[in-house]
Amino acid sequence: MITTDQQPVRVRFAPSPTGRLHIGGARTAIYNWAYARSCGGSFILRIEDTDPTRSTDENTQIILRALRWLGLDWDEGPEVGGAYGPYCQTERLDTYAEALEQLKAQGSVYPCFCTKEDLDKKRQDAEKSGKAYAGYDRTCRSIDPAEAQRRIDAGEPHVWRLRVPLDHKPIEFDDAVYGHMKFPIDVMDDMILVRSDGSPTYNFAVVCDDAHMKITDVIRGDDHLSNTPRQILIYEALGFPVPRFAHLSMILGPDGHKLSKRHGATSVEEYRDRGYLPDALVNFLALLGWSLDGETTLISREKLCSSFSVDRITKKDAVFDETKLEWMNGCYIREMGADAWLNVARPWIVAAGAQESAIDQNPDWFKRIYPLVAERLNRFDELPDKISYLFWGATTHLDEKSIRKVLKKDGARADEVLKETRAILADTSIPWQCDPLQSRVKELVDSMGLKAKFIFQPIRVAVCGNMVSPPLFESVELLPRKDVLARIDQTLAEVFDA
Repeated sequence: MITTDQQPVRVRFAPSPTGRLHIGGARTAIYNWAYARSCGGSFILRIEDTDPTRSTDENTQIILRALRWLGLDWDEGPEVGGAYGPYCQTERLDTYAEALEQLKAQGSVYPCFCTKEDLDKKRQDAEKSGKAYAGYDRTCRSIDPAEAQRRIDAGEPHVWRLRVPLDHKPIEFDDAVYGHMKFPIDVMDDMILVRSDGSPTYNFAVVCDDAHMKITDVIRGDDHLSNTPRQILIYEALGFPVPRFAHLSMILGPDGHKLSKRHGATSVEEYRDRGYLPDALVNFLALLGWSLDGETTLISREKLCSSFSVDRITKKDAVFDETKLEWMNGCYIREMGADAWLNVARPWIVAAGAQESAIDQNPDWFKRIYPLVAERLNRFDELPDKISYLFWGATTHLDEKSIRKVLKKDGARADEVLKETRAILADTSIPWQCDPLQSRVKELVDSMGLKAKFIFQPIRVAVCGNMVSPPLFESVELLPRKDVLARIDQTLAEVFDA
């Protein structure tokens, strides 16, 4: 087996554009990208679009957008170019045709005229006899070449199969995750390389592409582990060096089954739309099967790129714990700062009721929201519910539960508290700032003989609409005095007929 140990590292991520970028695919891309960066190598993006019924340009763009949002820049590929392009399989059909001609010339392939019906019958007969179907029985392997050519010239449909050497030793390779792997040759049937319509099969195309693009390391999901011995046979037949392999374990849902839609969101775009940060998602996915030191949880992408190594990838299936992802995202939100926060939060602030033009005209006011919510925010899609009260103007929207448990609570004297508070807030001699306003209102604890919560909760409900909101007087400071007074007046009128 020819190895690639002395070549600069070249890895690839090769998605099929048949839908959105799945979380599992995103993790594979992250590992390839991080490994290339850690080795000073190249990260190649290749689009495997040979499925004409499902591959679309729109899906390709969806994948490219998802990778860009994750911050995974590719050194070669679509929209970037490179010395080994083109980077879409539908543009590389000539390379597969050339490879097939090489294999024909050296006798490494043969035409097979067996129909689908023939193969289905053989499978059914094997099942009826109680025998396990061992794959294609090489019926056409012994056809005389002249006879085969006559049938081809006559237009008889056929595929091209690899002539697997019957005296081949077991196929062995060292996987960076699974260790030494060994497959007996007698389980390898003569696989189809080119279909009857002239299109290449996956195993044939991927070997040609990886070889021509000089890929040194193939990092991919372990669902491809069974493809590896087949691909090694194709590498050998074509005389190409065999890359190193690292197969990644599955990502499971909390119930121990393969992650799927029944567990919730599964695509990168869904997590973006739910308000996760790309740095947090990259960090989280990187730890699904890899670790820096077994302890560190929050890892910057710079640290990931400098420290990633395939020898720390585990073959144990990883469990997708969204609670942990939320916690991690919250940590990133608290570290990002007001400027970056406002840039990301803008669509959710608009959803809360703000005007786009207002954000542009007074960004500093909106940045003051950040410290109010940073400790209370795990996802950006939680933001509208937390801050909508800031955009109600002179109107309040009272939560029924808060009315019942706070404003109408027996013995709470909420109406008295609101009237006394209104008088304080209407006093223009008090600076409209958090600390002086809060200090003056706090004096009501002693003057009215009430616990602090019976003073502050009614104010919170009147101004913010419910019992749970960001810090009260920091919020009051952000609002115009006239709007705060109007909300208290509305609350007194609606709840107490005052």
